Amino acid sequence: MAMRDNDRVRIELGEDGVAQARLVRADKMNALDGAMFDRLIEAGQALHEMKGLRAVVLSGEGRAFCAGLDLSSFGRDRGGEPPLTERTYGNANKAQQVAMQWRKLPVPVIAAIHGVCFGGGLQIASGADIRVVAPDTRMAIMEMRWGLVPDMGGYALWRGLIRDDVLRELTYTNREFTGEEAHAIGLATHVDAEPLARATAIASTIADRSPHAIRGAKRLANAMPDKPTADLLMDESLEQHKLLRSKNQMEAVMAGMEQRKARYEDV
Repeated sequence: MAMRDNDRVRIELGEDGVAQARLVRADKMNALDGAMFDRLIEAGQALHEMKGLRAVVLSGEGRAFCAGLDLSSFGRDRGGEPPLTERTYGNANKAQQVAMQWRKLPVPVIAAIHGVCFGGGLQIASGADIRVVAPDTRMAIMEMRWGLVPDMGGYALWRGLIRDDVLRELTYTNREFTGEEAHAIGLATHVDAEPLARATAIASTIADRSPHAIRGAKRLANAMPDKPTADLLMDESLEQHKLLRSKNQMEAVMAGMEQRKARYEDV
């Protein structure tokens, strides 16, 4: 894994192929400063290249998942950073990539959210495939409080998750809501008092499936919101054609018939 140890983000890959990616700036409630942006990008790149990876659990240490932008970063010289309109990471700028990269990873990402999840932290969590949220988590689309709009991929990631008028109200007012309400409006997949344990259990279940099939399913899920029906139908057929009678697909069948744990080849 091409990522050095640091005081912002850490990654541990388990024997089952589940990586624990943790924000570890706990003394600042994992708030986003320049170094956190850099380390998150490094983490995404390292995970993208990681051998044997089957799922990722994304969490924050300490009292919060992520409190959003570090207020001490306001007004600082951007130090030669390219303009926000420049696409430095494919279809995204750097701040957008910090959230979008979790959706772009080839394997599922499960976010475990607790404590506080504000602003950019909520957009990062929204990049995950699945979100497990503690019921008393404090959440907010916070940017309007600072005279800004959500600009870390939120609108792209929230599309299809939450009703349009509810999203507008939360954005325009930046009011807080709980993990329970997040579940009710579609921003949370599950509510659980132990979100990290639940997220890890989901990731472990995913890791027990054929890694080729899981990656194909994620590609289809990512394509689903934007592609015309005819193109999406063809994508299904292409993915299935690659899987049928492949070594891992046959192993899935045999393991099911023999009622044993499958032994898959990694991607």
